[in-house]
Order: sequence, then structure tokens, then C-alpha cells
Amino acid sequence: MQSKPQVLSGPLRWLPYLFAAGAVFWLVELTRFGAYLAAPAGRDVLTQALVNGGFTGNVNAALTGESVMIFVFGLSAAVLHGVAYYGLRRMRIWGWITAVIVAAGWSVVVIGIPILVILLRRSTREAYGIS
Repeated sequence: MQSKPQVLSGPLRWLPYLFAAGAVFWLVELTRFGAYLAAPAGRDVLTQALVNGGFTGNVNAALTGESVMIFVFGLSAAVLHGVAYYGLRRMRIWGWITAVIVAAGWSVVVIGIPILVILLRRSTREAYGIS
């Protein structure tokens, strides 16, 4: 016999969708950066920015390294947001943990502080089975 899944209420109801919006944001940013890299004019602008910044080494290698780091970071952020969304929707502990990690990351730029406060409240932790 399976029990009926718990339903989110109050401010917790919108929480998963906030993380879904974050995943979409990062996917859009990755698409924009990919388009910028694919266009010869975009690569020229990025190369020129490195030269204007005082970089004197192999500019193409630096641009490749920087691009790989941006894609790894952006893809990781999108995946973490997606995991948080699905975990919060299904009321799983791993969803709450991932959401806390993502909110802590966003708190570096101040946006995540209110979300982190909501996630760390006793009522939210209890809703996800964390005491």
C-alpha cells in the first residue's frame, strides 16, 4: 500500500519552480555563449578583450581554456538547478540538499540569501524529512 505524496503549501509551493527557472537561465546563457563563440566576429571580440587585458601568451589557447571553464561551470549550474527542481517536486532529501548547495552558490551574489533562509527553516527541513 502506497501512501499519498505530501503536497507543498504556502511559500514552499513555488520553490521548485524557482530552481527550474535557474536551470533555464543557465541553459540560455550557455546557448548565448556558444553562439558567440561560433561566430567569427564573436571570437574576434573575445580574443581582442584578452589582448586588451594585457594577455601576452597564446591567445587561442587561453580562449579555448576559458571557454571550456565557462561551459563546465554553466552546465554544472544547469544540472544542479535541474536536480534541485526534481528533488524538491518529489519531496526528497537529496532535492533539499541540492537546493541548499545552489542557494549557497547564489548567495555569493546576494540573490540566494533569502532562498537559503527559507530552505534552512525548521518547517522546510521537516517537510523534506530532515530534523
